[in-house]
Amino acid sequence: MELILGLFTGIVFGFLLQKGEVLRFEKQVGFMLLQDMTIIKFMFSAVLVGMVGIYGCYSLGWITLSIKSTKVGGIAVGGTLLGIGWAIAGFCPGTSVGALAEGRLHALWAILGMLFGAAVYAEAYPFLSRTVLKLGNYGKITLPQVLAVNQWIIIAVFIALGFAMFAWFEKKDL
Repeated sequence: MELILGLFTGIVFGFLLQKGEVLRFEKQVGFMLLQDMTIIKFMFSAVLVGMVGIYGCYSLGWITLSIKSTKVGGIAVGGTLLGIGWAIAGFCPGTSVGALAEGRLHALWAILGMLFGAAVYAEAYPFLSRTVLKLGNYGKITLPQVLAVNQWIIIAVFIALGFAMFAWFEKKDL
């Protein structure tokens, strides 16, 4: 059942990526040049919906949360590598698979690059776990825990910021 749910979720996500036009190369380049915020609007919408959905299910007792450790060194290096790969290939992981599904064969290079990067990471993990991944290890923390407030307050603030950001982008025609 989990595999079927995962397949269904992936199909819906791919459909939304395609309908949101974030698979288009010009949207990717426009985002990199900070001239088109379609991708940011799509991503932040997904974050907001995810926050409400996950914490809603958690509050109802339907799920348990498995918080990963916050490791600033790993986040900084991983984020930098993701950004470089995205800028070079013109795709992030989700959009590369979606673009390939649309028949854009050049997205295959981005997917191969990600698979290569994952293999390099797996081989380098013993070294990284002794070095970079120990930098800034704050353990299993969440923003509501750090600020000592209820998670719904954080969610409400993020939703308000999201709507303000969306309105500003629309005003600036981004």
